[in-house]
Amino acid sequence: MRTTFLITIIVLAITACTSSTGKRQKQESSPTYNSILPGQVWLDTEGKPIQAHGFQVLYNDGTYYWYGENKEFTKSGSNIWTYGIRCYTSKDFYNWEDRGLIIPPDTLDPHSPMHPSQGIDRPHIIYNDATGKYVCWIKLMGDDGQFMAVLTADDILGPYQLVNRGFRPNGFESGDFDLYVDEDTKQGYIWFERPHWEMICAELTDDYTNVTDKFSVHFSGLLPPDTREAPTHFIANGKHFMYTSGTSGYSPNQSLISTFDDYHSNYINLGNPHPKDTTHTSYCSQITDVIKIPGKKNLYVVMADRWMPDACGTDLPAKELVRIREWLKDLKPKPQNFNDVKLLDRRGDKRTDWDVTYKATYVWLPITWENGVPNIYWQEEWKLEDFE
Repeated sequence: MRTTFLITIIVLAITACTSSTGKRQKQESSPTYNSILPGQVWLDTEGKPIQAHGFQVLYNDGTYYWYGENKEFTKSGSNIWTYGIRCYTSKDFYNWEDRGLIIPPDTLDPHSPMHPSQGIDRPHIIYNDATGKYVCWIKLMGDDGQFMAVLTADDILGPYQLVNRGFRPNGFESGDFDLYVDEDTKQGYIWFERPHWEMICAELTDDYTNVTDKFSVHFSGLLPPDTREAPTHFIANGKHFMYTSGTSGYSPNQSLISTFDDYHSNYINLGNPHPKDTTHTSYCSQITDVIKIPGKKNLYVVMADRWMPDACGTDLPAKELVRIREWLKDLKPKPQNFNDVKLLDRRGDKRTDWDVTYKATYVWLPITWENGVPNIYWQEEWKLEDFE
């Protein structure tokens, strides 16, 4: 009986292991993509959901680099806001290899801006020809308002060194932002929201790690949810364009497209860039980047986060706009010369159901040019090969 019992146990163990391995292999197997599927869960080449949110995609020498917030542990009950900055690379724009955390979290110092419990958001990287450095700016949520941190590296994949733990450009509280380097002059620029009041465009210092005293103000005097945030700047056909979202947290809202001739000139509003989106939620997403596809005649791709997939097709976004409008109706901006940065220990903060962004997906769609306006239309599936 003992021998029979032991044989039975061994057979059951082998069966369990085989079943478990088969299931795990199935979960980790990754399809080979040959198209873009907006809004669907996107797996990397190891079969894991891509975790690079609030992101940018850069192209260099035949390789695309997609980097952003790693939200794999941002689940209800956790104390993790962002667990470092992750990067993926691709040759074809469809299939992405995980290159790891190019900016890992500082898990030892709870007062570090890179600690996973702190509010790390929307990394942007630009390259400085003069210094040979990649410069990364990151928005952070301080206990007395939002601010910036800056890191540099010799390679886009790191390692990055923190060169400024926290400051406010030109003394302003600074929220969602975008960076750009003028191709002709090599002058660097930053656009950042002065929460939640106006947008500021400031010029960067020669090393791109700080700002000069030259800046201009745009989209002034608005209140949430109409305040403009998440600026996404690009140049096409010799003109400047900028997508912005309204202010409603992770809940989606209607975007705006604007154009201008000079960084500090008047910005002209061109309306809603999603003219057929009857939900007024930018197809349940927030735009974060635009890239021109090399080798294509005039193909620009708008890329966005779908932060709250479960809210799509519900009345939650509309209700959130009403709530925010009432909640922040008396909002006033923090004064300039507000430079002290305070980071308290946030390890006791817990994520709730509204910010479980580990399951956020992505919405990538091609621009449709209509009378010079870069509009965006929904497609269930599309390919680069569809364009000249």
